[in-house]
Amino acid sequence: MSTPSQVNVHDAKTHLSRLLDRAAAGEEIVIARYGRPVARLVPLAPAAEPRRLGLYAGQIRLRKDFERLPAELLAAFEGGDV
Repeated sequence: MSTPSQVNVHDAKTHLSRLLDRAAAGEEIVIARYGRPVARLVPLAPAAEPRRLGLYAGQIRLRKDFERLPAELLAAFEGGDV
């Protein structure tokens, strides 16, 4: 990994568009005030692709009694005796 470029605040304000282009290209740029680093300009991580719905459609089977809740479990949820 290379050492990030360092620019002072005045140069950062003057050349912000150029610095943004460099950051978008993957470069890390440190902005300094009086020679002391105060901020980093880094590229954003690429946006995640949206999940595709229905990827396993037709491949998963549930038991016929899947939605039937056992009486003892229902009683536990309702605060009754188990």
